[in-house]
Amino acid sequence: MSEKKTFVSTADVDTQIFDWGRLSWLSEPLVTQAERFSCGVVTLEPGKGHVRHNHPYSEEILYVIEGKGIQTVELPSGLLEKEVVAGELVHIPTAIYHSTINSGDEPMKLIAIYAPFGPEAELRKMEGVQIEKAQNA
Repeated sequence: MSEKKTFVSTADVDTQIFDWGRLSWLSEPLVTQAERFSCGVVTLEPGKGHVRHNHPYSEEILYVIEGKGIQTVELPSGLLEKEVVAGELVHIPTAIYHSTINSGDEPMKLIAIYAPFGPEAELRKMEGVQIEKAQNA
């Protein structure tokens, strides 16, 4: 494990690059030695996003910083679908299927939090992911 960081910027961490956007994990065991959660900055390109998926062992919070998108959450009581914009938070319970698609003309930026951590490590293993090394390595 690397040395624990307390103050972290996106330049301090590796970035996961996908065909739909970028993920920079600012807090996770590999960065801050966090014990209960992970937190990262997600950038979704226009018209792109995270298609339907779930996290079997983690709940998730998404907070929209910039842009807008279509958020779906498949709760047992039914499918919720809503346009989300900057300043809105979405809570996704453990194992619930969901998707986030950028519906705007500009990149959509979000904060993603997983509790407990884990999905960020799984994303590193996905087919097609590229890793951009930290600028301040």
